[in-house]
Amino acid sequence: MVRSLFVAAPKSALKKEFIDALIAGHSAPDRPGWFKTVVSDADKERLAAFSKKLGVPAEELCGIEMSEAVELLNRGDLNAVIEKVLARFHSLAPKFTGIPVEGADLDSGGAVGLQGLDGILAANLASPVAVVSDCAVCTATVARVYRDACAEVVQLVLAGDHKDADVDRHVTPLGIPLVRIPSVAEGGEAFAAVGAKVIGFKPTNVTPKRFEFDLIERAKADRQRIVLPEGDDDRILEAADGILRREFAELVILGDPAAIEKRASELGLKHLGKAQLLDIRTAPFRKELVDMFYELRKAKGVTPEKAEEQLCDRNWFGTMMVKAGKADGMVSGAAGSTADTIRPALSIIKTGKGSSIASSVFLMCMKDRVLVFGDCAIVTNPTPQQLSEIAVTSARTAKGFGVEPRVGLLSYSTGSSGAGPDVDAVKEAVEIAKKSLPELYPDLALDGPMQFDAALDPRTAKSKMPGSPVAGRATVLVFPTLNAGNIGYKAVQRTSGAVAVGPIIQGLNAPVNDLSRGCTVPDIINTVAITACQAQAK
Repeated sequence: MVRSLFVAAPKSALKKEFIDALIAGHSAPDRPGWFKTVVSDADKERLAAFSKKLGVPAEELCGIEMSEAVELLNRGDLNAVIEKVLARFHSLAPKFTGIPVEGADLDSGGAVGLQGLDGILAANLASPVAVVSDCAVCTATVARVYRDACAEVVQLVLAGDHKDADVDRHVTPLGIPLVRIPSVAEGGEAFAAVGAKVIGFKPTNVTPKRFEFDLIERAKADRQRIVLPEGDDDRILEAADGILRREFAELVILGDPAAIEKRASELGLKHLGKAQLLDIRTAPFRKELVDMFYELRKAKGVTPEKAEEQLCDRNWFGTMMVKAGKADGMVSGAAGSTADTIRPALSIIKTGKGSSIASSVFLMCMKDRVLVFGDCAIVTNPTPQQLSEIAVTSARTAKGFGVEPRVGLLSYSTGSSGAGPDVDAVKEAVEIAKKSLPELYPDLALDGPMQFDAALDPRTAKSKMPGSPVAGRATVLVFPTLNAGNIGYKAVQRTSGAVAVGPIIQGLNAPVNDLSRGCTVPDIINTVAITACQAQAK
């Protein structure tokens, strides 16, 4: 990830002065860039100057025009603003060793409605924030605005002469490192402090949009071929259009090609021409798949006639495409049950090495982080052995999607405070998992049983489970039963506004993922991206 610094200030002039001084003082081997999140007509001269200085077209140095940002925000489409700024920034990033990021000029005309936007953008860019001000109260106010947006404010810079009482009253309680300087022109100490923060910065907050962006960028790096059996569902077609527009996966859509093309035209979809539309009744490799299916299942009593009949079902046909290497993964379930998607995978693809069961997790994208919940969709009442396997497999899945795994096995009791069959089963699962960790996942932080609050809240963890390497900072939460897990993820999703991505099925030899029948187009897009990333790992 490129080093960046988001400079926030209540006054545009001070922000620009600080950034210009910061760039001017860089060391010789460095090649610092510059990026402006939201530009207005008043920025054009500054934009042109940086374009000439850096040798980069002006449009690559800015995220979005102020008029466009205001229009999108007035329509309630914040995500479109975030996506455009993220895409522009990450296109620019490889060209420089570091990039100071300059926010919108909120004290210029036309900026009404942009309040708070830059805090959201800083959080989504995963950029550390330095607040520069010549006013103690303003410093505190701006820092709180950015922190409320889940941006990580790492340094405060207060220029000018200020009463210690004002600083102690307004700034010190924030708990953010502060540098006081006479002026920006004499800000060497501030530049050194900010530089050290940038070099050592590792983001701890992950926004849902940032997670989605990183996921899709990863999928783009090695595009996989994903089969979508439900070509008669409008949501699948709309999602496929978005995927093909963003070019992060190749798609095979099963159904009647003529009917799909007609419906795509009616929906105004422009990119489905890039997908392979396949009628399973006339597919050129149908006989090959039928013969292969017969060989795989004849010991289970399947005849050639039964094989031919079974592969008239699109889920079975799509799963056989994955088995035969004609697709790298499959996503289905928008119009069918979980069993309709999973049964063919368990019968044909089967579980992989080291996995005795297939299980599932949801990636819970909270406002400021991603948590992993399992199992919420497949294994009804896992035995202690199965629960331990779900814990380790879920940790691997978390790591694969950039979440540092710290696994908490959940119960209604924390530590040794409670007893009973349900608690004892979790205790046994923890013991089994810890014995297997040296071989399966060395150095994995895993602990339990623990209650939900003890898993996530440091204060509760300190009183209920002191010394635990997981309690208070768990990132992977393993529920004791499917009943608890399904209730838990839906409760968090509906009450916190979290984005639940999944279920992600783990433990199979090749990725097959299930959609909820209530899934949205963004849900489908994210699930295809996840499936593509799983296929890359395989």
